[in-house]
Amino acid sequence: MAIHAMNHFTILTDDVEATREFYCELLDLHVGWRPPFTFPGLWLYAGDTAILHVIGGKTRAELHAGVIDHMAFTASGLPATARRLAGRGIRYDLRRLANMPDGQWQMFFHDPNGARVELDFDASEAAPA
Repeated sequence: MAIHAMNHFTILTDDVEATREFYCELLDLHVGWRPPFTFPGLWLYAGDTAILHVIGGKTRAELHAGVIDHMAFTASGLPATARRLAGRGIRYDLRRLANMPDGQWQMFFHDPNGARVELDFDASEAAPA
């Protein structure tokens, strides 16, 4: 067997709509086709690829951090993303990987369920104001 790429991440939530809004409005994902499962949820797409599965109907007591530390997305538009997060009162941590050859930017923040999200921006991107 060979692994070729990441397929998707799954997030458990007690609020499907808040999760949809967060990822669609902040990361420009969009809701797409999902099999007719017997439990609530949705699939979020980047282009034609379902990369984030959301499973709803959980209670706060059922939600836990699990073993995945974070999910990472390749992104563009660092200054605009920083403004978007700040406009919603979402705190983030921004790092420049100066010790790496490409010096890319890494932005970390949390979704409404407490899942940590990483956005990776090209080194050529301008720093946010």
